[in-house]
Amino acid sequence: MLVLGFPAGPLQANCYLIARGEGEPCVIVDPGQDAADPVREQVRKYSLTPEGVLLTHGHFDHVLSAGPVTAEHGCPAWVHPADRYMLDDPGAALGPAGKELFGDGPAAQVPDDVRDLADGQQLDVAGMRFEVTHSPGHTGGSVLFGAGTDEGGRLLLAGDTLFAGAIGRTDLPGGDHAQMQRSLSALLPLDDETVVLPGHGPTTTIGRERASNPFLQELPAPGAFS
Repeated sequence: MLVLGFPAGPLQANCYLIARGEGEPCVIVDPGQDAADPVREQVRKYSLTPEGVLLTHGHFDHVLSAGPVTAEHGCPAWVHPADRYMLDDPGAALGPAGKELFGDGPAAQVPDDVRDLADGQQLDVAGMRFEVTHSPGHTGGSVLFGAGTDEGGRLLLAGDTLFAGAIGRTDLPGGDHAQMQRSLSALLPLDDETVVLPGHGPTTTIGRERASNPFLQELPAPGAFS
């Protein structure tokens, strides 16, 4: 499997291109602010054919290039319905501090073809299957995308739910700490070798985070969730 990733925009949100190999169809995950040109370069370099854009959540640093990318390649975008409003109004998710910093937020070009994601959905695109898990906490519509590799491994596109050594903030509009704890708790049974591709920062694994991430170690016992 070919996995290409790069940070984009002032907030350095990770954008990923995933395909079964060079010269194959691909998906683009979280093309955020200033990601359109790097996506185009990677598509040309590896002779890829984008067939869809997957959005882990609706924050502008993860979605702002979704409109231009889908328009250029004639493909749809998928997002959870709880975060769909952010495609039209990026500033809606910034909160008071963010609005003071960014104003009303960067202007958005909304994809022409936006499709809803659902918890438990099996999404087949670009010759690959992605398992969708609703993971609210960072935003109400955050999702995880799980996928197997041709080599037998597992990938987890975690967005801003889980980072290397940290988790996404829960104090912005739509965030909820209790929901985040539930979403994180659902990750604990995954195999240690599962490779986590986060929304910011370096790649990690579930085993590494289970052993060292303080936010996972401090989770309540499973029975504590009502």
